[in-house]
Amino acid sequence: MATVERDESREERIEQEIIVDADDKEDRAMGWYYYLDDTLEFPFMGKWKKKSRKTSTIEEKPVEVLGMAPEDDCLKDMYVEVAYIGGKEDDVHSAKLSEIEPIDVDEDTQEAIADWMYWLARGYKF
Repeated sequence: MATVERDESREERIEQEIIVDADDKEDRAMGWYYYLDDTLEFPFMGKWKKKSRKTSTIEEKPVEVLGMAPEDDCLKDMYVEVAYIGGKEDDVHSAKLSEIEPIDVDEDTQEAIADWMYWLARGYKF
């Protein structure tokens, strides 16, 4: 069930730019993957908001979003590679894009992330 109202301009962008030639789930996933990979201005700072396994509270960790995760990891959801601020140099994790709150990003990055969040909030699937 959709948790946000239909946005005609966003719907048109999704239909005409992101999943325009998609015939199946994999095509839709890759449409989103390449749209996000081309539009997001990496790296950018963000907060990784994820639920603690032990307490079910939301933990916020400052991260640097480095880029999209490998294509094969994004066939069911969109993931990005993140590094903890002040963490070890090789301490890189995959995070759902929907769990990232961007900080001080450019307009295109903000809009692309908002498009993805809209897609999820509308209950759309690949």
